[in-house]
Amino acid sequence: MSQRKIRNMEQFAALSGLSRPTVSKYFNDPASVRPATRERIEAALERYDFRPNIYAVNQNRSLTKNVGIVVPYLADPFFAEIARIIQRRCIDAGFAPILYSAHGEMKLENEILEGLTALKPAGVFLAPLGRLSDRAAVARFCRDVPTVLFDSNIEDMGEAFVGSDNHSFVEQTVDYLCRTGAPPCFFEMRTPANPNANKRRNAYLRVMEEAGHEPRVVQIEGEGWAFEEIGRRGTHEILDSGGFATDTVLCSNDRLAIGLLSACYERGLRVGRGDGCALRVASHDDHPFSRFTCPSLTTAAHEYEAVADKCMETLFSLIEAGGRFSTRTETLIPARLILRASA
Repeated sequence: MSQRKIRNMEQFAALSGLSRPTVSKYFNDPASVRPATRERIEAALERYDFRPNIYAVNQNRSLTKNVGIVVPYLADPFFAEIARIIQRRCIDAGFAPILYSAHGEMKLENEILEGLTALKPAGVFLAPLGRLSDRAAVARFCRDVPTVLFDSNIEDMGEAFVGSDNHSFVEQTVDYLCRTGAPPCFFEMRTPANPNANKRRNAYLRVMEEAGHEPRVVQIEGEGWAFEEIGRRGTHEILDSGGFATDTVLCSNDRLAIGLLSACYERGLRVGRGDGCALRVASHDDHPFSRFTCPSLTTAAHEYEAVADKCMETLFSLIEAGGRFSTRTETLIPARLILRASA
């Protein structure tokens, strides 16, 4: 028998070589896991002399098995992909995920939160609208329901935040572009829908200045979530007025970059490196279709699986803790640079 003191199910899962969702599923209903897995868990319980927090487990059983997943705009492929992975993780852990999209509207986000409160879910993953969110409504919801925020961080709300490190995105793309050609200008919407855009612009300004380069921010008009069309139209306007300040363009997100690539195609401008290329283009997110653009898009990628897994791990710990942490936690996961033909 091990003498090591195990404090929670997360440590027990790690020492046992099992996933946290599998262990949680067993403690909620031992018959819900495969016999071989059940035998393995029970052997580990004997070996480590671990017993879960009975109060927390019993409390969990009094909750519904519903888990809410709320995103600002489900048609955005980033949110579709991250919601798909989280939904799958919830199902595998024995929960019933319910997916909602706020369609970019404050009123609808508020209605979703009110409806979820009435359902008394075990917990909720919330990617808030951000700038357009009703902060009082979000704060009220987070007080009533165990909530893990993801993607958009509204400070001091929810018990935890899990997201990608925007500085890591920009640091990697700017460094690569400066090493391989002209320093980039930064292409963005003047009024971005997602608050991560502001973090990326600020990171661009800081990284460029630290590297001794002059930052050049190129802003285009447009509101809402039709980023591709906004990017296409904005690129045409820039090209009509004399073009970009440099032959290297770093886009705030992949969807704007797709619009830029479309406008360049319509103009007969070649994008990429080498003879005959008018522009190099890079971006951020690794949109699920970015490797299929023409040319394929150089980008800094979200670690989708890592973000989803950390969201699940955090929510399980929150449920086990009775729905409240002693202090709010924040987890930022670094991006991964992917080099493709556009830069």
